[in-house]
Amino acid sequence: MRNVLLSLLLLPTSVLSLAGEADVLSAKVEFIGDGNYRFDVTIQHTDEGWEHFAKAWVILNSDDKILGSRILRHPHSKKPFTRSAIIAIPEEISQVVIRAYDQIHEFGGKELIIEINKDK
Repeated sequence: MRNVLLSLLLLPTSVLSLAGEADVLSAKVEFIGDGNYRFDVTIQHTDEGWEHFAKAWVILNSDDKILGSRILRHPHSKKPFTRSAIIAIPEEISQVVIRAYDQIHEFGGKELIIEINKDK
């Protein structure tokens, strides 16, 4: 038992991380004109400091092509948190996927599929 505890103490902190993956909880999408949409995306992640925090969210089409993103530049103390970005969505796209990214797990948490309202 002593050896197991000693081994755990010697592990890098990233391996011991309790934060888990970054999850997309919800999103609000609003058409603002000229093919542009405002995305308000709410992320849940237990940021643990500069080495492990939710670093971004991305908007993808059905072929996993990134249409746009929001880079998150620092750990967040408020959880969950919402951040916004203006993203151009081509006319032929009616559905997008939103994924969050954290520095340890990368893209692995809960994602969200959103219908894009083309009724302007």
